[in-house]
Amino acid sequence: MNKPLYMIKLGVLLASAAFLIAPAQAEDNPVVVDALSGYMDFAEYGSSLIWPEQIPREDWKKVFIVDARDADQFAKEHIPGAINIDWRQAVARRAELPKDRMVVMYCNSGSLSAQAVFALRLLGHDNVKVLQDGIEGWKAKGGFEANARASANSGKPAGH
Repeated sequence: MNKPLYMIKLGVLLASAAFLIAPAQAEDNPVVVDALSGYMDFAEYGSSLIWPEQIPREDWKKVFIVDARDADQFAKEHIPGAINIDWRQAVARRAELPKDRMVVMYCNSGSLSAQAVFALRLLGHDNVKVLQDGIEGWKAKGGFEANARASANSGKPAGH
């Protein structure tokens, strides 16, 4: 479904207002429901997700990596090169995110960072993606070597 840009921006604005409305009121507000439905109709499946295997080692240097966990977890361990923006602060700190390159946000499993990415995408940050399965999945799949491992196992580059 192709919508004109002004309709998308209006929908994003109205959907953003939903966060300011109490849940019971948002449920009964047809403008908010319509705006969120419009966004959901327009969003492509998987457009906000990325798996570690999809990013070749050399491309990680081009990615703006955000650890969306709290500062204590970040201090104990994080993906090298990541900055720390707690998922609850993602909207307030959105000006720190570049718009000219991919932003990959992660938490432990992907669930909290997914909430932050959803809010950021509603606000027009189409370049922000959730690292599927979070840091735990990234480590289990080989970290920066996940793409090479997946390619070796399949005989072709991951994500193709």
